[in-house]
This record gives sequence, structure tokens and C-alpha cells, in this order.
Amino acid sequence: MSTRTLIRGGLVVTAAEETHADVLVEDGRVAALAAHGSAAARAWTADRLIDATGKYVIPGGVDAHTHMEFPFGGTFASDDFESGTRAAAWGGTTTIVDFAVQSVGHTLREGLDAWHAKADGKCAIDYAFHMIMSDVDESSLREMDGLVEEGVSSFKLFMAYPGVLYSDDGRILRAMQRSALNGGLIMMHAENGIAIDVLIEQALARGDVDPRFHGETRHVLLEAEATHRAIQLARVAGAPLYVVHVSAQEAVAELAAARDKGLPVFGETCPQYLFLSADHLAEPDFEGAKYVCSTPLRPREHQAALWRGLRTNDLQVVSTDHCPFCFRGQKELGRGDFSRIPNGLPGVENRMDLLHQAVVDGHISRRRWIEIACATPARMFGLYPKKGTIAPGADADIVVYDPTAVQTLSAETHHMNVDYSAYEGRTVTGRVETVLSRGEPVIDGRKFTGRPGHGVYTPRATCQYLS
Repeated sequence: MSTRTLIRGGLVVTAAEETHADVLVEDGRVAALAAHGSAAARAWTADRLIDATGKYVIPGGVDAHTHMEFPFGGTFASDDFESGTRAAAWGGTTTIVDFAVQSVGHTLREGLDAWHAKADGKCAIDYAFHMIMSDVDESSLREMDGLVEEGVSSFKLFMAYPGVLYSDDGRILRAMQRSALNGGLIMMHAENGIAIDVLIEQALARGDVDPRFHGETRHVLLEAEATHRAIQLARVAGAPLYVVHVSAQEAVAELAAARDKGLPVFGETCPQYLFLSADHLAEPDFEGAKYVCSTPLRPREHQAALWRGLRTNDLQVVSTDHCPFCFRGQKELGRGDFSRIPNGLPGVENRMDLLHQAVVDGHISRRRWIEIACATPARMFGLYPKKGTIAPGADADIVVYDPTAVQTLSAETHHMNVDYSAYEGRTVTGRVETVLSRGEPVIDGRKFTGRPGHGVYTPRATCQYLS
């Protein structure tokens, strides 16, 4: 049976424009937009009316970097696909792209099947997968072609974590060469893990065991060096490159230099690098463990370069790298040895609000907010215009956003399955009011009305940001 929803009276904000328009939703898709008060808009009838007067009407967020139920350091990320996608919805995100993991000695297909099993029937919002390649060989290189054809069109490689996820330059080059042929996009965790391990070993030998040494051993120059090396390998292969979780101004400079040469090189940063700093890692009584992630939080002076990169489009995307571990029982595994602290922060619920605060603070414009959080991640990973915009034919993934509501971020009120907030006590202006996922309300006037299994797996095209 056909269902129609009319969102009336709001300011529709997309990456392309801002317009006072009413939005008609039919059968899970955007049917039409018309100027508020126009004859066309007045003629529309609907089963459900949403009054967005004084509010923004924005596309649902696309978080292109999450790790639900991710294995790390002998434990698992504390959000599974049910709790994690519910929290994402509360934060105005309607699509996640999570990372399936190939285990060493196993096929890409086995890894992908395992992640489908984790997510199937659990998700409150739509989801897709990237593929982490841990074992680059002739067999897995051939498998890449088939995965691209069926909608898993991006592959993550690690220059960090020797003995776990690490790939050497030869394997990285082979994967890049293959992606140049099959249209896949290589995503790179760019840190010199071999050198970092030396610094970790030396720090522990000196008795430097506290969380702050996590940041000090993962030196900014080792991020910059790996970023430079990844760019050169991509140039040799003739392949595009997407560098994940860029945190250091020296790494931004490497990306900017490559883009100034016209190279298809892209960068992502995350809210933690924009709003938090190495000062958090140095908090006493092991509290700094809450902020251990890789790449690590940097000294505060790096933030200006990240904001500038977002304004100049040397950084194109803000994702969360959401990989939560509870402080009690998980982060505590690293008491007395920072290298054993599980790496990752919670954030899937906070991204849209923090970036709206950046609009309020004057770092970015409203349209740029939507561009870096919705439209570009959708284009980068082959989901546009189904996701990432409000236009006829697009999925009705729509957020009614109150730009004047004031909220305080806290573990007491968030919906992520983790016992702390990385932004505890921070006051932000702006809050999600109502969220539609393919036309269905999953958040309705600040009440969760979604359900596990509403979200569907969404195959992706190849990168649309290159054309």
C-alpha cells in the first residue's frame, strides 16, 4: 500500500543548495520538492505530516567508517550492529559503511560472509561493507574483481599493526595495481607500523607505560611518511587512494601536495581529531585510556590544519572510525602497558551534532557540513544519489534537525553501548528531532521508533568522486 509523508516548512539543506521547500515522500523515496507555500506544495496530500518550521531538513548522514563488533586486542568492539545502528540513527546517520575483515589464511569471501552474518536482520538503518585485506596474494587479488562487481568496491590496507593487519609495500602495490584495473578504491591506514613498534618497545623498556605514550610513540612524522609512501605507491600503480583518519598537519600537507599535482588522492578525518587532543591522552589515573585510538589524538595545534583542509577540500570526508571499547574491562586491559589498550573511540552518535557545532563556530558552512558528512561519503563510496542528498528518486533518508536546541553530550544520555563518552560534558547547539530511513520514522520527535532488520544491505557502485 502506498504511503505518503509530507515534510513541511523547513529549510532544506543539501551540499548543493539551501531552499525553503516542502518535501513529499512516497514509497520510501523522495517524490518531489516544491517551494513552501507554492500552489504545488499546497495541493499535496499525505498520510503523515511532519512540521519542520524553524528546522533544517537535511539528508541522513553517511558514516563511511565504522567498526561494529570488531575484534581487536583479544576483545570486541562493544557495539554490535543492532546497538550501533540504533545509536547512529539517534545521531542523524542513516547509512553506515562498516569493515568486513579477511583473516590471514582465509578468503575475502569468508570474511565478507562472516560480517553479513553479524549484520543480517540486526540493523536499524541501511548498511554496506568495505573489505579489509589482511592477506594479499594471487587468490585474494582475483577475488577483488568479483567483490567490486557485486558492490563491495573499496579495500582497506594497513601500513600499521605488524603481525596482525599489516601489509608491506609490495602487497600494497599489488592491491593498488588490481584496483586500477577493476575500479576499486584502496583505503589506507597510513602509519609506519614497523618504526612505531620500535618506539613502543623502547618506551616500555624505559617504563613509559601510561596512555599518553600511545600518542608519543605513534609520531606525527610516521603518519606523514606513510601517507607520502602510500601516495607514491598509488602513483606507480595508477590508482586512486583514500587515506583514512588523517590526524596530523604534516599528513594533510602530503595530501595537499599530491592534490596540487592533480592526483586522485583523498583524505578523511574524524571528529576526535577536530575536537579532542593529546591533552586527553595525558589525563591522570588511566583516564587517558578512554582516548586511545590510531592514528592517535594530536597536540591541539594540529586542529587548525584539519579544519583548513576541510575548507579547501584537501580533506573531503568526516567519518567517525567508531570502534568503542568500554573503559571497565576493555580499556583496562592496558593498565601498566599502553600497547595493550584496545584502540578505538565511540562516536557514531555524535558526528552530525559536532559538525553542526563547527557550523555554529564558523569553521564550515551549512552546505559544507552536509557535503563532508552526507554527500561526499556517498559519492566517494558509490551510494550517490540514492544516499547523501534530498532529490526526486533518492531514498527518503531525511533528518529534521533543530539548529537551536542545546544539548550536553554524556554517557548518561547517549545510546552507544559503551560506558563513557569521549565528549563528556561538552555542550553543543543543534539536535536531531526526527529521522526517516527510506521513508520510515526511526526517530520520531526524540523517540526511537525503529526496529532491528529495517536496515538493508546496500551494494555500492565504484567511486563516483572521480568523475
